Amino acid sequence: MAWTKYQLFLAGLMLVTGSINTLSAKWADNFVAEGCGGSQEHSFKHPFVQAVGMFLGEFSCLAAFYLLKCQGRRQSASSVEPQQPFNTLLFLPPALCDMTGTSIMYVALNMTSASSFQMLRGAVIIFTGLFSVAFLDRRLAPSQWLGILITIAGLVVVGLADLLSKHDSQHKLSEVITGDLLIIMAQIIIAIQMVLEEKFVYKHNIHPLQAVGIEGFFGFVILSLLLVPMFYIPTASFSGNPRGVLEDALDAFCQVGRQPLIALALLGNISSIAFFNFSGISVTKELSATTRMVLDTLRTIVIWAFTLALGWEIFYPLQILGFLILLMGTALYNGLHRPLLACLSRRWRLPTQEGEQERLLGDSRTPINEAS
Repeated sequence: MAWTKYQLFLAGLMLVTGSINTLSAKWADNFVAEGCGGSQEHSFKHPFVQAVGMFLGEFSCLAAFYLLKCQGRRQSASSVEPQQPFNTLLFLPPALCDMTGTSIMYVALNMTSASSFQMLRGAVIIFTGLFSVAFLDRRLAPSQWLGILITIAGLVVVGLADLLSKHDSQHKLSEVITGDLLIIMAQIIIAIQMVLEEKFVYKHNIHPLQAVGIEGFFGFVILSLLLVPMFYIPTASFSGNPRGVLEDALDAFCQVGRQPLIALALLGNISSIAFFNFSGISVTKELSATTRMVLDTLRTIVIWAFTLALGWEIFYPLQILGFLILLMGTALYNGLHRPLLACLSRRWRLPTQEGEQERLLGDSRTPINEAS
């Protein structure tokens, strides 16, 4: 079945904005500028400020939701289905998980390459699968367990590629190892977020854009307030800012003022996350969750190609092997082997696997917030 122009537009928008989201964050990390009080030039290492910007982008999804709602009132057919009443505080626990996981990932992005960052995020299916069995009473199909095992093997290969690669002054070996471990740790928190959303949020039939916007609101407000105590918490050289504190928001604004291109990178990060969430939700609705997963895989390839072309990282063949293994594990977990088996069964009259269980968290559900 051929895609319509609108569907092609949505797929392209998701691929482009998803790639921009990671690339713009890494672009901001690569800038060097003076800070406040005439301090020496230093790298823009402000992951929590970047995380605040990302939640601002998510918060803007509420505007898109209300625009759709207003448009639906003028038309006979509305894209926003009637909802049952719900307590907004339901979103607070998953929003806290989102805030913690996203902040950790931005810290990790300062320490490792954008391609490894994107690949290692595939670890989320391991923890989501395990947590869905433990807390949601799911039963995973044999192919899903195999997908988890293959994904673990892929993570090992990607981590090994980082260990064996040459490291410059910007990314030392100890930092790369720490960054990779932080990314995997963040996926545990994101998996908890997905389980909480499935258990407490999805049953209320809340529009995904509204859900993203509410979580973005909580994340933006709470993390903005936390920037105040972070300004006084010492972390020595780990933070990367001149004062050696957990986050120096004033230094971030001073660097933005002295290097306007940092503001452009942050704006790209904020706007891309909003369009990425909107297009991702629309792709799931107009096409399928499988298509969304395939596009997210293509996003990894685009990010990898751009970072290599821009000279942000060096090509290592072992990463290809790791990526292919991760791709195989993700495909198995999400059931992409089933259409192939169905095609073969029609051609060779083989028995199909119609009895396999539903994929990650059931139906075609995807995490409410899949950005970063």
